[in-house]
Parts: sequence; structure tokens; C-alpha cells
Amino acid sequence: MKLIIAIVQDEDASRLVSNLMNDGIGVTKLATTGGFLRAGNTTLLIGIDEAKLDTALKIIEKICKSRKQIATSPSPISGTSGVYVPYPVEVMVGGATVFVMDVEQFVKF
Repeated sequence: MKLIIAIVQDEDASRLVSNLMNDGIGVTKLATTGGFLRAGNTTLLIGIDEAKLDTALKIIEKICKSRKQIATSPSPISGTSGVYVPYPVEVMVGGATVFVMDVEQFVKF
């Protein structure tokens, strides 16, 4: 048995959960916040038999694609101290950060 922890962007989460569940893969969904952009994301906990591990990883890879997004970043104004003006910056978002761990014991009551 394996535990997949997948951190995905909110806009990919619903479609990913639907695809996993359609394939018979149970998912627990947690709302989380990323540190870099301080934006909402979703963390999925997926307990899975090793035989279905590759299937789950392929679904995650298919649904969660990286894309460019405009974010605002504060920039100091010349000649002033402590005054910041936001300006747009293009950043890569999306994709998935995935951890796969061995599960020593699984019990369902």
C-alpha cells in the first residue's frame, strides 16, 4: 500500500478528483495555501494499492499542467523609502508536487 500526497492548483483539483474517482481511486481533499504566491491550492491524500499507483500518477500528470500566470509583486519606488508599488510579473503555476510514501499499516473502520 502507498500514500500519495499531491499538491495541486485549485483550478485543477475538481477535475483531478473526478478523474481519480471515476477510475475507482478514493481521495481525501484538503484546502491548503502555498507559500510562494500565497495562493490557495489543494492537497490530495490518496491511499492506493501498488498495482494502481502508476494509473493514479498518470492521471495526475495528465490533468495538472504547468501554465503561465500574471502575479503582482511589490517594487520599491526610486528615491523613497518604504513605498512599494505592485507591478505584474509572469510566473509558472500549476503542475503538481507529488510525494509517494510506503504505508506500513492501513485500517478502515
